[in-house]
Amino acid sequence: MTEAKKQETDIEDATFARSLARSAQVEQSIDDNPGRFRMLTGDRPTGNLHIGHYFGTVQNRVNVQNRGVETWILIADYQVITDRDSVGKIRERVRSLLADYLACGIDPRRTTIFTHSQVPALNQLMLPFLSLVTEAELHRNPTVKAELAATGGRAMSGLMLTYPVHQAADILFCKANLVPVGKDQLPHIEQTRQIATRFDKRYGRVDPDNPIFPRPDALLSKATNVLGLDGGKMSKSRGNSIELGMSADETAKRLKKAKTDADRNITYDPENRPEVSNLLLLASMSTGERPEDIAARIGDGGGGKLKAEVTTALNDHLAPIRARRAELLANEDYLWQVLAAGNQHANEVAEQTLSQVKAAMQMVY
Repeated sequence: MTEAKKQETDIEDATFARSLARSAQVEQSIDDNPGRFRMLTGDRPTGNLHIGHYFGTVQNRVNVQNRGVETWILIADYQVITDRDSVGKIRERVRSLLADYLACGIDPRRTTIFTHSQVPALNQLMLPFLSLVTEAELHRNPTVKAELAATGGRAMSGLMLTYPVHQAADILFCKANLVPVGKDQLPHIEQTRQIATRFDKRYGRVDPDNPIFPRPDALLSKATNVLGLDGGKMSKSRGNSIELGMSADETAKRLKKAKTDADRNITYDPENRPEVSNLLLLASMSTGERPEDIAARIGDGGGGKLKAEVTTALNDHLAPIRARRAELLANEDYLWQVLAAGNQHANEVAEQTLSQVKAAMQMVY
């Protein structure tokens, strides 16, 4: 490792350590006074939610909502075209996301669910925000860098390059001050904080005692990463996932094909036996039982007994969610009513924020 690379790594480690400490403070503050916070999170409607999404993020959103934090969930339909040529069956996917959210416990009476495309004032914030960042800063963003590396020489779209600014608009339009993220998304939060600070310094405030935009904090995810059934990253496109909307029989068929290893004695050893340990983890998250205890009970029953255990545990856990999801999809009008109400609320808030921005920029004519 070069000296420059070592310094960069040391800086990243120090930044992550500070973020962890701050996230722990935020967790405590939520318990003390949840009304202080407004959380913004969301998904791109590129496919149906699977158990990786459910155990990784959706469960935590429901938990934070139930702790009393005002929650906003964005269905980021405009962001579908950041790295794709078309939106595909987007209406169907938006409907599926709505059903998944509500079936998992998201409560539209306490959580605002909305879409990019239906909130014009949110997207209008992109213009002043773009004036506050440099091209070099955008190119340094890890998501942008990763996308550029993956293009294989294909030109990057302007929307992809400005993706971090669009994310900042998502967070700041509703003045969210809490964003659940993983370690790799921390640069997006830092970019958002920079935009909020730079706007304040360049344009000032409507109220001299209060900035227009809060500086959002990252709520670092504690979720354990769930691998795909082939041992790789869980992804619908790879056929290695179990979608929330799948039937019990479909789940059983997928799990029968899950990768294990040749050792019949089942043990929980994530480092040396990642595929077996991943299945034990799925059973553990479904039942609340420790993965080590599940492994001990299976003993030398081998992969077949392990898969049967996981199938039962996962199907039992998901059964009420799947039943509720089916009810919701059978009442499509209700789903669109939930989204319409969320979009209306988002528009009201976005218009208020945009009015404050125009006032600070001396653009009220």
